[in-house]
Amino acid sequence: MATGARVVGVSALVVVLGLGGYVAADAYDVVPGLVTLDPVPADPAPFPTAPGAVVPDDVAPALGALDPQAPQPAADAVTALVKDLVTEEHLGSVGVVVADQLTGEVIASHAADLAREPASTAKLVTAVAALGTLDPAATRTTSVVRGSDGSVVLVGGGDMMLAPDEGDPTAVDGRAGLGDLARAAARQLTLAGLTEVTLRVDDTLFTGPAVNPGWDEGDLDLGYVAPVTALAVHVGATRTDLEYPPRHADPALAAAADFAKRLEEAGITVTGTPTRGTAPSGATPLASVESAPLAQVVQFFLEHSDNTVTEVVSRYVALDQSLPASFEGGTKAVLSAVARLGVDVTGAHLSDASGLAEDSALTPTTLTDLVELVMDPDQPALRAVAVGLPIAGLTGTLDDRYLESPARGLVRAKTGSLAGVKGLAGTVTDEQGRLLVFAVLVTHPKADGPFAARQAIDRFVTALQGCGCSG
Repeated sequence: MATGARVVGVSALVVVLGLGGYVAADAYDVVPGLVTLDPVPADPAPFPTAPGAVVPDDVAPALGALDPQAPQPAADAVTALVKDLVTEEHLGSVGVVVADQLTGEVIASHAADLAREPASTAKLVTAVAALGTLDPAATRTTSVVRGSDGSVVLVGGGDMMLAPDEGDPTAVDGRAGLGDLARAAARQLTLAGLTEVTLRVDDTLFTGPAVNPGWDEGDLDLGYVAPVTALAVHVGATRTDLEYPPRHADPALAAAADFAKRLEEAGITVTGTPTRGTAPSGATPLASVESAPLAQVVQFFLEHSDNTVTEVVSRYVALDQSLPASFEGGTKAVLSAVARLGVDVTGAHLSDASGLAEDSALTPTTLTDLVELVMDPDQPALRAVAVGLPIAGLTGTLDDRYLESPARGLVRAKTGSLAGVKGLAGTVTDEQGRLLVFAVLVTHPKADGPFAARQAIDRFVTALQGCGCSG
């Protein structure tokens, strides 16, 4: 009995000592537990609270809103300005419309419904047609797919403003990069065990001739336009340091050659030279890149009066209407689109969508209808057209005009210039704050050169801005 008691006592002592050792180990944080010799931590700082919403300070707009109560200029006074233009010594035939933007009322006009050569003012048709019927946020996809027999196919989706290597997410011309596309495709090819390919380019999205038969050979030689293809690098330019650079005779194959170089740099050997070919139906996609949104592309061709990009966009409208993506399909599509939007296209005919080809015809009434539609607050999709129009003395093709004029910064308009033809169509805010819509189309002797007619138009618009001739 005594022995049993001693055993129990010893066992209890062992347990107590064991517990004491564990508590000591716990206190020194050797084993997990609740006991510690560390100092008690300070209370945590209170959790920060977000400041309450506050009313922001008023920000003064760069330009104040137009006053709808600003007086409309008197018809007699504006008619006198129109007469002065029409009787200018160096001008031939003149068509003019001046209208009030707020009411749509025509204030004065001359030969407003006579169709005549529009030159690049025709780009307004393509701009309004595109943004009035297509998604302004839509982009164009350039892709690479697997072909057959160890080939890959570069597929043009209608972007002629590709960069030769890395794309620039802040640019319009050069948003999507062929180098980015090649490197992404090379990764997929390497994963598939392919390190050597042949390259074909599929540019079948656009049909018909790449060069309009109505374009003057000199315009092509001077770089005013490039052959229209379903893909190209920097609008087919052979160099980027000139406003009007020489263009590749075949922009699609030139782009394919750039793509082949980028594939080689990414570790994929390209055998032979790129050739044309159609992507197989259901081909395995390898990579793709996206262009700038349509609204930015439209602003680009309006500001720079880019003939090639305008022709490309007209083909987007044609495809949307299930028409051939060609010169004929594009011109038919853009005129049809603006007519459905309510624009008067009586007497209208387009030989191309950019106004570069001869024998196109638009009336000043058609042009003012287009501008009024762009300014309509019920047409928000068309706002990008207004934003893309050149500003007198500041941007685009008006950056070197109105420099000494009080109308500088107060005119937004699309220019037009061909040999013997000058045009301007847009808006001007007059001296009393009234927004006026105008269109001027002029023919003149080619031997006189472009400047006399251009200066006559600018004098007219300056006089219109400074009229101060309310009724």
